[in-house]
This record gives sequence, C-alpha cells and structure tokens, in this order.
Amino acid sequence: MTILSGLKILDFSSLLPGPLATMMFADLGADVIHIESAKRVDLMRIMPPYDEDQEAYMHQHLNRSKKSLSLDLKTEGAVTIIKKLLKDYDIIIEGFRPGVMKRLGLDYETLKAINPKLIYCSITGYGQTGPFATRPGHDNNYLSVAGVLDHSRHKGKKPVSMGIQIADIAGGTLHAAVGVLAAALHREQTGEGKYIDVSMTDAVFTMNALYGSQFFGSGRNPQPEEEILNGGTFYDFYQTKDHRYFSVGSLEPPFRKLLCEALEIPELIDSTFNDSHYTQMRFKEAVCDAFKSKTYAEWLEIFNDDFQGCVEPVLTFEEACDHPQIIARDMLVEVPKKDGTTQRQIGTALKFDGVKPSYRFVGAKLGEHTTEILKEVGYSAEEIAVLTETGVLQ
Repeated sequence: MTILSGLKILDFSSLLPGPLATMMFADLGADVIHIESAKRVDLMRIMPPYDEDQEAYMHQHLNRSKKSLSLDLKTEGAVTIIKKLLKDYDIIIEGFRPGVMKRLGLDYETLKAINPKLIYCSITGYGQTGPFATRPGHDNNYLSVAGVLDHSRHKGKKPVSMGIQIADIAGGTLHAAVGVLAAALHREQTGEGKYIDVSMTDAVFTMNALYGSQFFGSGRNPQPEEEILNGGTFYDFYQTKDHRYFSVGSLEPPFRKLLCEALEIPELIDSTFNDSHYTQMRFKEAVCDAFKSKTYAEWLEIFNDDFQGCVEPVLTFEEACDHPQIIARDMLVEVPKKDGTTQRQIGTALKFDGVKPSYRFVGAKLGEHTTEILKEVGYSAEEIAVLTETGVLQ
C-alpha cells in the first residue's frame, strides 16, 4: 500500500503547476484522472522534443501514472460525466482563470451540492480576488509583482531569467499540494470539504521571508547585491581559471576558516568577521582572485568529498544526473512504457520509511482511458458511441 492510496483526484489543469502537483500525488499512490480536450491541447503535450511516437517528453513526465479522459467540457454530456465521477473522485485541481469553471457549470459551489466532501483547489497567477484576478501572466510576471526579482540580481544588471519555474513550482505546485493535504486532513476529522484558492503571486511573496521581515522592522528596502544572500557578501558564485563556477556558502565561522585555508588566504580569516562593507568586499575580491588562479578540475581536487566548508561546483544538469548523491537518493527512475521498455525520468523527492513511490506508466495518449473510465461509472458501449458521435468525447 502506498501513502496516498484511496485518494482520488480529477485534474483539470495544464502546463506545469497543477500537473506537477497531481504527479506528486500519483507518485504516492493517488488515483488521478487528467481531464483533457482535443480542442484545447496542453502545451506540455506538443512542446518538443518528442519520443518515437511523437509524444512530448515533458508530457510523459508530468502526467505519469495518470489516466487521460478527453471531454468537450462545453457540452452538457461532459458535465454529467464529471458529476458522476464526483461520487468517488472527490478532489479537484484546476488552473483556469477565475470564472471559467463557473461558466462550465463545474465550480465549487455547484459541485459541492453533489458531494459536500469535495476538496476543490484552484491554482492561478493572482488568486480569485483582487484587481489582478483575471489578468494573464507567467512565472517571471508573478516574481516581478511579488517583489522578488529586483533584489535578486547584481547591481546595474537586469534580473536573471531562472532556469526553473520558481513561481509555478514553489508557488503553485507545492502550495497546492500542501493545501489539498491540509484539506484532506480536515475532511478526515470533520467530514467537511474545502475550497482552496492558491495564488502563485501570494506564494512567492511569502518567500521574501528574510528581507521582508527586515523591511517591516527597519524600513530598509532590500537592494541588489547588498544583502547577505544576494551577493552583498562573499556568499556568491566564483569563476575558475577555465570559466567554470563554484558556489560558496561558507557563512558560519568554522566554514569560513576552512574556506580561507583551502584558498590559501589564511591571513584573511580574521577579517571575515568584520561587519564593515568595505572589509567584506575586500574579502570577496580575494576569494574571487583565488578561484581564478586554478582550473575547475584543480578546485575539484581541493573541494573534494572530504571538504566540509560549504563549497560545491556548479554542475550542468547532465553532471548532476551522474552525481553520487542524486543517484543514492533514487532521483533517477525508470518508468514503464506501453511497449515494455522504460523511460528515464526524475523521481519524487518525498521519501517514506517502508513505502516505495508508484511509477506506473508514462503520460498517456490523449483520451487513452476514456472508454475504461466511462465503463467504470456505468456507461454502456452504446452510450459511449453516442457520446463520441455527438462530440462530448474527443
């Protein structure tokens, strides 16, 4: 038995935040049906590169272990199918703009009347209320509005486009997962369902926890490259002689001592404890000069597995896949495909004693499980044929 066995979810979401959340649930044993439409194809399905069957690798990862039900939600027949599924699938996750699910007749208030235990989570950029509620946006927009990007850059430089989606994942995915599980616990205790309004902008705004608290207490607005963790100290990234990089996070005194010894600048150990900005910048320059004196490979020998001073190489993704820590933590997994082969994917980060995650199959073809799902809720072959002919099924 897996951790979330018995949890049944209808996933109306697309792109990244919602699908990654429901993938996490599926990895832990939840049954997830992905509600899709041939008329509104998920970008994750069509974004290259593709496998030999022209299926996008992104889709096959994000939608692993989920069944696919393809419906035209604008039809009355599709709404009827959803309402029948609600008897068992009593958790909904959706990512439409506010008002869309209501226009379809699939909003929380309508569906709660059918199943009062319903847990319903909406993930949007700005939330269900406020002047930006219906405003379109993407990850960099939410980070901008939340006041994150301005102080997350170097002086005189533009904000950096992140290689990962911070607002989407840390803001949308993880907050939705926490919210749904909190609501499930509440339902277990009271029998009552809940509506969850996840705003990715709200979520990333809370990530200003360190500098935000300082601002409210002192009135000091966080500035680019002037704070302890954004380049205002030696906590930073340093280029080697051959233009690779190392991350240095040696903030605590014992780690700073080890850093100075490794860089062969022991005479600067005492100055690292001087809080003056001038002294901090002089020390940072010394660290920068030291790193430029050796190649990446030479520094790897120095900052080896035995070094305990919080210095690590900046790895490429390919290098990270070969890192012994990543391998030891089962972060690379083989997920079954229909042809009997497997596809390598990123595994779940959640570890439980005595329980293994469930990687059942890669993301399914559009509507692959439609007939199977409808038969499970009582539709006959003849009824399914009619639904297909009338365009309810796609």
